[in-house]
Order: sequence, then C-alpha cells, then structure tokens
Amino acid sequence: MKDTKKIAVIGLGYVGLPLARLFSTRFPVVGFDINSARVKELMSGMDSTLEVEDKVLQASLKNENSDDKGLYCSADLDDIKDCNYYIITVPTPVDKNNRPDLTPLYKSSETVAKVLSKGDIVVYESTVYPGVTEDECVPVLEKFSGLKFNEDFFVGYSPERINPGDKEHTVEKILKVTAGSTPEIGEQVNNLYAEVITAGTHLAPTIKVAEAAKVIENSQRDINIAFVNELAKIFNMMGIDTQDVLEAAGTKWNFLPFKPGLVGGHCIGVDPYYLAQKAQEIGYHPEIILAGRRMNDSMGQYVASELVKLMLQNDIKVKASKILILGITFKENCPDVRNTKVVDVIKSLKEYGVDITIFDPLANPAEVKHEYGLNTVKDLPNGKFDAILLTVAHREFLELDLEDLKQPNSVVYDVKGVLGDKCDKKL
Repeated sequence: MKDTKKIAVIGLGYVGLPLARLFSTRFPVVGFDINSARVKELMSGMDSTLEVEDKVLQASLKNENSDDKGLYCSADLDDIKDCNYYIITVPTPVDKNNRPDLTPLYKSSETVAKVLSKGDIVVYESTVYPGVTEDECVPVLEKFSGLKFNEDFFVGYSPERINPGDKEHTVEKILKVTAGSTPEIGEQVNNLYAEVITAGTHLAPTIKVAEAAKVIENSQRDINIAFVNELAKIFNMMGIDTQDVLEAAGTKWNFLPFKPGLVGGHCIGVDPYYLAQKAQEIGYHPEIILAGRRMNDSMGQYVASELVKLMLQNDIKVKASKILILGITFKENCPDVRNTKVVDVIKSLKEYGVDITIFDPLANPAEVKHEYGLNTVKDLPNGKFDAILLTVAHREFLELDLEDLKQPNSVVYDVKGVLGDKCDKKL
C-alpha cells in the first residue's frame, strides 16, 4: 500500500456524499458520479438531498489540483486514477418483479477496474445478499483491470448505515461494521473508517458476515413494522386506537417501539428481497421475510380504502371529490422519493375517480413527474378539500392550520399519528 491515502467515493447520493464529506476532513477525497449535473451542483456548494448542509459542504470543497485534505467532485474518470482506496456507494434496487438488480454495482465495479492499480483496495457499501462482493463484483474488477484478486488488489465491505433526513444520527455517530478480503486488509479497512467514525467500528471476520449483518438489519425492521401494521388492521376492526395500545405496551422496558405505516424507500422496503432471493437460490423458502413484505406492500391500498370509508361515513360523495395528499417522499424531512409507497395510496384512490392534489415542500416536482407521472406542488394550495390525508410527517405539516383547507364536513386521516386531535382517524 502507498503511504498516503487518497480516497475515491463512487456515487454521490444520500450515502456517498455524507461519507465523502466526512473522509475529506482527514484525507484528500475525490467524489465521483456519472451525473455531471449532480457534480456541478455539489461543486457550487449545494446539496439537493439535504444530507449535507450547504455551509458544511462549501467548507469541505477544495481545488482539483490540491493534494491536501478536502473534497473535489468530478464526473471525469481521470480524476480518480491516482486514488488507492475506492469506496463504492451506489444503490442496489429491485426490478418490477422485486428481484435484485445488481446493474449499478456491475457498472461501478467496471468503472473502478479501469483505473485500478496494484495494491489498491475497493470497499463496497451497497446493501447486498451474502456473497455479492466476492462472487459478483470481484470477477468484474479482475476482468476489466487485468489484475488478480488478493494478490494485486483487495476488497473490503462496510455496509452503509445512513438514515436520510436524520440530523442527529449522522454518519460519524453510527457504529460502522467493516470487513476485508484477508485478515490484514480487514484491519486496514477498519483502521481507515476508525479515523473518522467517532462512534467506533466493528471488524467482522469475513465479508459475507458483514453483508449478512447489513441485510438482516433492515429485514428485521421490515418484519417488526409488518407486525404492527397487522395489529393496526385488527385493532381498527375492533374500534381500538392502535397508538393508544402501543403507548400502553411501550411502558414495558423491553417492548420494541415500532409504529404502523407505509414502508418504502431504498432500504427497508427493498433489502428483504435480496435476502429472500438468496435463500430461494439455495433451496429455502423464507416464509416470515416474505410475509412481512406482503403485509407492508398491502398498506397503500388499505390506507386508501380506509380513507374512502371515512368519507362515506361523513356523507361525502367520493367520485370527483377533492383530496389533498400531504407528502410524497418515502419518509419525513427528506426529499427522497425513491420507492415511496405513497404512490400506492394515490393509485388506489384514483380508482374511485377522485381529484387529487399532492403537496410536498421537499420533493422535486420534476423528479416525481419523471418517476411516477404525478404532478406535485411545493407550495400550499388554495381552496377547500373534502379529505386531507397526511402520509409523511414533514415538520412543515405539523404547523399547518388544517381548518383553512377543510369543507364543513371534510375528514382528516393521519397515517403517521402526529396530528393529535386535528385528525378524524389515525392508521
């Protein structure tokens, strides 16, 4: 290994940018992304994902030719050819049939392989099923670099633990799992992250162990949320307030504080399919994992039907009624709309012939239109609505005066349980 560490972070999204910024406080870092518009935005000192504050980003940026610590962002492959650590942070989505799509990993591995030199280390942060790093990514690195694994170059794995929109549990404050393709490389990768992760690190014995640990983190959350979603359906039929039940049960010291809701995004709503796919490949049918996915994937349609029932109970004519949807991102205080399950609610509601207005001050209307073909507004619309459906608990929504938006017999349905007595019904 070269004495001087120079890091390339491949992919400057919700995971890559905060990590690149953090490493740049100690090392020279090049953030690489194939999206030139994203690179230009970042080099101007602005981050549309809101994960890194503009003033923090601006203080981190450095000149292209500087060897000092700091961050330089680029879409030019030549700018990362002299790095010796390559950290790949691209997304790992599923296709329309919920099968893992490793295309971003293959392409980013091919990109890195073109500039790989002897002694370099490639670290993957993308969430995958056990075996992907060594069985899928390494052959790509070997093929396009002409170098031999664990002789000429090495790999590591350190699963991302970014929580989008969370300004308290930032990347350096979350303990980091690390692993390497040899014991020695594991130590090197662990020491690299230990330089910047103040919460500490955990060196796993193998890359497969680290991969498995990550994929079960989100699978566990998915299953627990599915359980309380099922409880919400049961208690709703019994006329019991689910939030009241959870609050009472939560007085026990070891009760897990999960809440019902729409489970989307690019982690919890996706990662269980990666583990399920691998399980099926080796001959095991995962019952609990897939049952949890089915429950959570059904919640959009359930929320829509519950809202329609509430409208009918209030003598509101459903067809051609005006409905205001508050929020379309996959979670609160975050502009990310990838795999948002709010679109499932909207799709189901449209089957009733309603007129829907989607208000989200954080979501990019052009991105929503491109991804889902839906029109959204960033400013509070004028007019009165027959029904108001809060699907995302953005801070801005908590301060809204809903009375100004309601008809005399309007209904308010609160999926997130944050509106208190301002709503007619909660999930």
